[in-house]
Amino acid sequence: MAKKNEWKNREGVVYSTSDNFEYNLSKEEEADTLPPQQQNLRVLLDKNGRAGKQVTIVTGFVGKSEDLEALTKLLKTKCGVGGSSKDGEVILQGDLRDKIVAALTKEGYKAKRVG
Repeated sequence: MAKKNEWKNREGVVYSTSDNFEYNLSKEEEADTLPPQQQNLRVLLDKNGRAGKQVTIVTGFVGKSEDLEALTKLLKTKCGVGGSSKDGEVILQGDLRDKIVAALTKEGYKAKRVG
């Protein structure tokens, strides 16, 4: 299945006459995860494009996707709600801004409520 996805993302290569041609995708390096006291996280409420439902979004995380998933799991268990992480953001169901800011500051993150 990975070969199929590589074929779709070949980024401009149309044709090669070489029998031994192997296209190598340029993989983006993830930034190293900053320590919690150096993270500047912003917590905001959003309901655009979500059929009127409110979600709390945590943005500004700098680090690897595994660490973002761990932060997402921590916040989901602390707040007792569902959510996910996507595109460097943590998305949690409902208006939980105060609870999330309190949980993040307790864990050592610099968090600010926005909006």
